[in-house]
Amino acid sequence: MLPGERMFEEHFRISRITVRRAAGDLVASGKLVRVRGRGTFVASTPMTSSTGLLSFSEQMRAEGLRPGSIIVLASRSVPPPETVRFFAGGDQDSEVALQPAGDEPVDLNTQMHHAHVRRVRLANGVPVSIDDGWYNSRLMPSLLENDVYNSMYDIMSTHYDCPVTETVQTSSAVCADSEQAGLLEVSVGAPLLRVLRQSYSRGRPVEWCVSFYRTDRFALCSRVTRASADSSDRGNM
Repeated sequence: MLPGERMFEEHFRISRITVRRAAGDLVASGKLVRVRGRGTFVASTPMTSSTGLLSFSEQMRAEGLRPGSIIVLASRSVPPPETVRFFAGGDQDSEVALQPAGDEPVDLNTQMHHAHVRRVRLANGVPVSIDDGWYNSRLMPSLLENDVYNSMYDIMSTHYDCPVTETVQTSSAVCADSEQAGLLEVSVGAPLLRVLRQSYSRGRPVEWCVSFYRTDRFALCSRVTRASADSSDRGNM
């Protein structure tokens, strides 16, 4: 927390108006944060994540931070319909549904139970995100018997030979509801980054996860390239 205005006035021999104007400019630029009833603080520098296939734990260690988790929920239950369809959709490039043991056809109406894990992810003990993930029990039975406080991707790869090899991510901006605000220690209505991640292991659907990130702690970086136009396209330009 920054000292009071009087300290700056006396130390730098400037007026209170100048102090307030400088502080206001720093708040507007994101360098400082004012918290009502508490004071003014130096803003945290958001961690930057690429859209690669690193797990949260790997990302935090790459930033020199200590990853951690708080388990909010760990159970087996029926997923939402869109997740059921995703898990039953078979290989990524195929319309053939996955077959359960016994080669019986998949029936979406049977509503198979899958592993459901909701965690608050921490960086050096500070909440960064909420991960609400579903995991395909056809491919990874008894997943919850493992240490889900740590990296799910490590468990999937090491114990089930289901390394995540590709993901489809969809990002959007949302406002924190009361539950999210409490878990992430932000104000209700604070901006969050919502990321839907559909993950595959060698073309097989393994994870459906919705994450909510604090925007003051996390930034998403994407590298986009443009394919070269072929000669026929260039000729028509």
